[in-house]
Amino acid sequence: MNENNTTINWYPGHMAKAKRQMQEDLKLIDCIIEIIDARIPLSTKNPDIDAMAKGKCRVIILNKADLADEKATEKWKKYFEEKGFYVSAVNSKNGEGIKGITELIKKACASKIEKDLKKGIKNRPIRAMIAGVPNSGKSTFINAIAGKVCAKTGNKPGVTKGKQWIRLNKEVELLDTPGILWPKFEDQKMGYRNAFIGSINDEILFPEELAYELIGILKKLYPGVLNERYQVEGLEDHEDINEIIRMIALKRACLKKGAEPDTEKAAKLILDDFRTGKLGRLTLE
Repeated sequence: MNENNTTINWYPGHMAKAKRQMQEDLKLIDCIIEIIDARIPLSTKNPDIDAMAKGKCRVIILNKADLADEKATEKWKKYFEEKGFYVSAVNSKNGEGIKGITELIKKACASKIEKDLKKGIKNRPIRAMIAGVPNSGKSTFINAIAGKVCAKTGNKPGVTKGKQWIRLNKEVELLDTPGILWPKFEDQKMGYRNAFIGSINDEILFPEELAYELIGILKKLYPGVLNERYQVEGLEDHEDINEIIRMIALKRACLKKGAEPDTEKAAKLILDDFRTGKLGRLTLE
């Protein structure tokens, strides 16, 4: 396999429908809380949401921060804050960083609350829309902040099928929405990065191509990570990434009949190790 030229785009009909529904619901909400993946913050920040969110208060949640490079996450947090967003890094699975989110939402909506008070409107809850790409952890975030299971979760895109309102307390109500991508990745690297984290349906992709791209990035940004994980002498010394995948296949007994290395199985293993944090805390942007 050589460096590939596959075009990655995934925008099924249900996403177009979900986007239309979100646009209709904008009149109901005060704030948009965008959930992005801390490992690839730019690639999971949907430009369509920016276009829809004009005039709304904005909060960004750098989710899955436990899987990302801590120093890189701090830099990204500062970057988005300088752009005018209210930002928090969280681990929705164990609740780390969740406690202060309600106050962050109130800070983001301070001017809105003040305007309401001047109009004599008191104790009106802030209504916030939860948005993000598929598999960014929106439902896990909602369950963590609500302290109970309100939304279905899963490790594949498309688990949230429709909208639902979740009342956190007297101050904040959340509107959950399905994950949406945008119709076309202008930069195909963004497409690959979204594929790495599972935002794009695995069934339409070739795992060996994804592993090839991922290994190329890891060799550049985190040299030594593959050697440490797979314990193969001289693994990363190879310029040929296909050979690296073959060596990992042999090491992990990913074999076909005749003891031939099963590179597809090894590729899936590498991708899964990245997604679950077994390769370490990594940020690809």
